[in-house]
Amino acid sequence: MKHSVIGLALGALVFAQSALSKNVVLFLGDGMGISTVTAARIFAGQQQGLPGEEYNLSFDKFENVALIKTYNINSQVSDSAGTISAILTGEKTNIGFLGVNQSVARGDCAQSLRNTLPTLAELAEQAGLATGVVSTARITHATPAGMYAHVPDRNWENSATLPADAREAGCRDIAQQMIEFAHGDGLDVILGGGRAQFMPTSEIDPEYSGSEGGSRKTGLRNDDRNLLREWLAGAPGRKYVWNAEQFSALKPAPGQQVLGLFEPSHMQFEADRAKDAAGEPSLAEMTRFAIESLQHHTQGFLLLVEAGRIDHAHHFGNAYRALVDTVALSDAVAVAHEMTNPEETLIVVTADHSHTLTISGYPARGNPILGKVEANPVLKTNDPVYTTLTYANGPGYQAKYPDLSDTDTEDPNYRQVSAVPLVVETHAGEDVAAYATGVNSQAVRGVMEQNRLFHAMRDVLLAPPAESAAVQEAPGN
Repeated sequence: MKHSVIGLALGALVFAQSALSKNVVLFLGDGMGISTVTAARIFAGQQQGLPGEEYNLSFDKFENVALIKTYNINSQVSDSAGTISAILTGEKTNIGFLGVNQSVARGDCAQSLRNTLPTLAELAEQAGLATGVVSTARITHATPAGMYAHVPDRNWENSATLPADAREAGCRDIAQQMIEFAHGDGLDVILGGGRAQFMPTSEIDPEYSGSEGGSRKTGLRNDDRNLLREWLAGAPGRKYVWNAEQFSALKPAPGQQVLGLFEPSHMQFEADRAKDAAGEPSLAEMTRFAIESLQHHTQGFLLLVEAGRIDHAHHFGNAYRALVDTVALSDAVAVAHEMTNPEETLIVVTADHSHTLTISGYPARGNPILGKVEANPVLKTNDPVYTTLTYANGPGYQAKYPDLSDTDTEDPNYRQVSAVPLVVETHAGEDVAAYATGVNSQAVRGVMEQNRLFHAMRDVLLAPPAESAAVQEAPGN
């Protein structure tokens, strides 16, 4: 079912397609603030046996860079829902909202149906382009859901989390909106986690069946619907996979649509991926497959690739896994850069928001970024042993600063000390960076409102006529 506001918006826009295929690949490191990029750069270099500070991640070499203001309309420090909505609709909105404007009250279904914002994926599909979304998080989680969902509460991921009054008012949960995506022929490539959001509670997850003493998990839907089977039956040429072996057997082909969900919830952290029983593809492998698939569509494509678990590692106060997942994102960006033509493809790498990770303490050049500070010889002090990386808040707080002399702070499970005691570390509010290369990348420069990234991407894919440009301007510019 198409929402009326989206239909009107799409009907009002007439796009002139150029003869040359135009593509956009948007990489989003969830929570990948500038301190995370810096630390990951040093970490990656040190993994190569270098001091680290001089190393470059793949996107460090992109010729256009901007600082992005990440606030939501009603929040100084943002969340992933309001930020991805700004990036993919061109309009800033409230914290926790996906694809609806700021006039809606949190959780008000009726208001949200009257105030939806068309997403770039919907506009692209309506114009005949191909679309794809890749994430290491649940595919119904805030960032990937920003491609296709319209809800006044990002937590409405499945039927059990959708309030009864919202259902009665006509709202659909996020998983249902994905399989019922009514624009063009639907999303063409969907790869990530989140199987349980599409399966009923009566069905056992194939990877976690409880056999041989293992854990047992079921679907989460309380409406008895299996949306995976419904999606497969929705059109010819659709394929569904849930493990590494099935994924490896896939071959990109014209007219084929692929759904791959590799965990009941989020995919494994990159540092833990090799231990997964059923196996999971890497972010770079999923990116390669998605681009190969979407390149069969000659009119062009839009692809969103999210490194979703950077954010989760930071929330846990675990810098090691956040940095490993950031390096995995860099590897995926390198794949996309190598596979695409800069004359017809815009690649943007950015973050939705930052985290409270800090880099401090005058460590000597080349000091292990996850290690303890070996003081710069010019600055001789008698300070206690401490680490270069800490968090401003989070679960690593200790009432008395710990003696780290015999602690292995480079252990993958080490949790950095934090200054403020919180159960979960929070997002941070400073600007994030955006790195761009390829066609129209010069539009990503200076200090930008986050919703301006939408315009840079839209102008590659959909080239609006000059007389319509004023209509596209959004509140919060």
